[in-house]
Amino acid sequence: MCTLAIYFQATRDCPVVIAANRDEFLERPAGDPSTLLEHPHVVGGKDLRASGTWLGISEHGIVAGLLNRRADNGPNPDARSRGLLCLDALRRPTAREAAEFAGRELGSDYNPFNLLMVSRTEAFVAYNRGASIEVVEIKPGLHLLSNLDLNDFECPKISASYGKFADLGSRADFRQDPVGQRSALGALLADHNTQLDPRSGRPNALCLHLENYGTRSSSLIFMRGETAEVAHYFAPGPPCVTAYSPAMVPRRAGT
Repeated sequence: MCTLAIYFQATRDCPVVIAANRDEFLERPAGDPSTLLEHPHVVGGKDLRASGTWLGISEHGIVAGLLNRRADNGPNPDARSRGLLCLDALRRPTAREAAEFAGRELGSDYNPFNLLMVSRTEAFVAYNRGASIEVVEIKPGLHLLSNLDLNDFECPKISASYGKFADLGSRADFRQDPVGQRSALGALLADHNTQLDPRSGRPNALCLHLENYGTRSSSLIFMRGETAEVAHYFAPGPPCVTAYSPAMVPRRAGT
């Protein structure tokens, strides 16, 4: 179960701030952020088993992030890769067009998912709960997403961490310079505060360590407004023990 926090149009100079942990089976191979598509230029982590991505950035200023939902009867091994859908969304020139594309897909073609699609001006999440895909527009502010709906406090780690992300977002130094507060965001993502998830009986923490499953990597993305600058930091392991380093960003459209 991954976790993604987004501050959308919540600060003066950075309309998009994303802090995300990727949780996955430890044996599933994955690559660090690199070029996934050339036209448009898309950068993101690569799932080396199914060739999709869980989090990517396009030259058009679109970020798409994929989080799996739990399937009631277990996953369908013959379903199309959800990561490929995330990559398909990043081909679109605007977040709205990406959302419209996702909404036209057949939910039955995929295992359940949440798909975030955001630009500096618009943000959407597509929910595939197994039958059909519902697209919801996101309002400005702080939002957390895991394997339930947006800001669903039934998820223990959302209920435990939302206030911490909100407190950080309300600080003057964060609102003036979110990029300068990346260590504070990383510290939140490294939280091991664990509660048992009543739905599964399993531990539920932002930074998760189980025998064969856990937090595999962590990402921080900052999209400035007028300059169109993107800052991208990546930790190729759990953020509790792995430092963030500058990661590749896409070239700007038209360059």
